[in-house]
Amino acid sequence: MNSNHRTVFSFTIILFACFVVGCGEKPPPPAPPPPVSIATYEVKAGDATYYNQYPGTIAALNEVQILPQVSGYITGIHFKDGQQVTKGMKLYSIDQQQYQAGVDQSVANLNVAKANLARAQQDADRYLDLQKKDAIARQVVDHALADLQTAKMQVSAAEANVRNVQTGLRYSNIYSPLTGTIGISLVKMGAAVSPGVTLLNTVSSDDPVAVDVAVDEKDITRFISLQKTDNKAKDSAFTLNLPGGETYPIPGTIALIDRAVDPQTGTIKVRLSFPNKEKTLKPGMSATVRILNNGGTQQLLIPYKSVVEQMGEYFVYVVQADTVVQRGITLGTRIGENIIVQKGLESGEKIATEGIQKLRTGSAVKSQPRP
Repeated sequence: MNSNHRTVFSFTIILFACFVVGCGEKPPPPAPPPPVSIATYEVKAGDATYYNQYPGTIAALNEVQILPQVSGYITGIHFKDGQQVTKGMKLYSIDQQQYQAGVDQSVANLNVAKANLARAQQDADRYLDLQKKDAIARQVVDHALADLQTAKMQVSAAEANVRNVQTGLRYSNIYSPLTGTIGISLVKMGAAVSPGVTLLNTVSSDDPVAVDVAVDEKDITRFISLQKTDNKAKDSAFTLNLPGGETYPIPGTIALIDRAVDPQTGTIKVRLSFPNKEKTLKPGMSATVRILNNGGTQQLLIPYKSVVEQMGEYFVYVVQADTVVQRGITLGTRIGENIIVQKGLESGEKIATEGIQKLRTGSAVKSQPRP
């Protein structure tokens, strides 16, 4: 072996020895990650006064559709569309000629029946006198009395007919059944109408108005309690947000709670009443009812941004010494930037509110109180 080969062989032996020695040593452990900087919040009880919001629709407390009770042609419209009307005010007239003629004819028939009755009465009286003297056959007297009874029944029938045709004549004028606002007329002058078929108009009361909301069955007890509360307390509990975003300036009260729960939805209808002197609220408007919810007790409140949602469940990171632990919680109603915690936390515990995106259970943290 020449000198060059000996040199290469020696170098290979040295490298192999170094590799063997190196493989026998363990690499140094990785340095732990630096603590995560977080802001913390101490859990504590606070004022849990808030408003539940319910979608609602404004409706008239009283609303009546105007339909004719007799047929004919419209001969008079005695109001302006959208006008305020009072109970008993004349609204429409239907052609009265045929009904007046019917009344005249029935009155004439009644007079004829009365004349026949008078004649039958005279005959019966005369025959009864002759019977006392035994100067007339009994059969003639019986016939006279039968004719008298028939005449009386004919008078009664004629009087009933007069009342019937007078009712038709009276129904040819249509009057407002209540005080309120009338809508746009659905018929014009000269239009033919049929009883119970042709809708003429609608009159609705407008002060106060109603707002119906669907309330979960678990809240029935609270609403019954609100209904029994004095008026001043109730007035502060119910407010109305209009579609434009403005708040209606006058609070409302509970008018009624429906008799039964809808088994399909598990809700019950609650009707609220709102004054409407300025006629601002119109039936059919959509609105949001805000109902004060104040249980009178302090409840645990935490910042909503500290909550983590995973697969429909909610968690927070609880600070324990210099680490954090993820804990499941049950949430209640959100109040502004905070939210009520029903289960999972105790007063005095600290939770992470900032930097939670970098946290896992056991993460080291460097915390500072949340201002």
